[in-house]
Amino acid sequence: MIAAPDRTPLPREFFDRPVLDVAPDLLGRLLVRTTPDGPIELRLTEVEAYDGPNDPGSHAYRGHTARNDVMFGPPGHVYVYFTYGMWHCMNLVCGPEGRASAVLLRAGEITEGAELARKRRLSARNDKELAKGPARLAMALGVDRSLDGTDACAPEGSPLTLLTGTPVHPDQVRSGPRTGVSGDGGVHPWRFWIANDSTVSPYRAHTPRRRST
Repeated sequence: MIAAPDRTPLPREFFDRPVLDVAPDLLGRLLVRTTPDGPIELRLTEVEAYDGPNDPGSHAYRGHTARNDVMFGPPGHVYVYFTYGMWHCMNLVCGPEGRASAVLLRAGEITEGAELARKRRLSARNDKELAKGPARLAMALGVDRSLDGTDACAPEGSPLTLLTGTPVHPDQVRSGPRTGVSGDGGVHPWRFWIANDSTVSPYRAHTPRRRST
């Protein structure tokens, strides 16, 4: 008999560790998004680590800005950014305050509230695609910049909470280059995913954007 997932909230100490320890340990954890229409629950299946000043691929590599301010705050908070003028992406801040490292949530399996996620993801061909990719994940959960800075470790009442879930055995964790990261940061094998999970997004190398003429 398969044991039910542990629904104990993850403590702040879980996130107050090096980002390369936190990222693979997030696989199999449950993310709960509380909305006025009801909860949506997602099992994390794919993440990417971004290591602040040590990482050319990180938003915090060149220092503190208004955009990345949350990354420099306490661990366990949510960093949401807007990209390409159309998509939101969600990260979890980790490491000590002032360190500015974070984990991008790339993909997951909707385990509760799929009917709510479907309303936001009308183009999904099936439920496996509802949160298959970071922008799709944020859209399915109704995450935007209004949730930037949310404390996911708050004792109660937070719109985003992480539960212990069922941690993935290390034998089932895979790693490789991060999707779409260019330059020196493109070589780091800091993307982590659950082997053979159908909700994991396909890897794509960085493709330079062409300037319009």
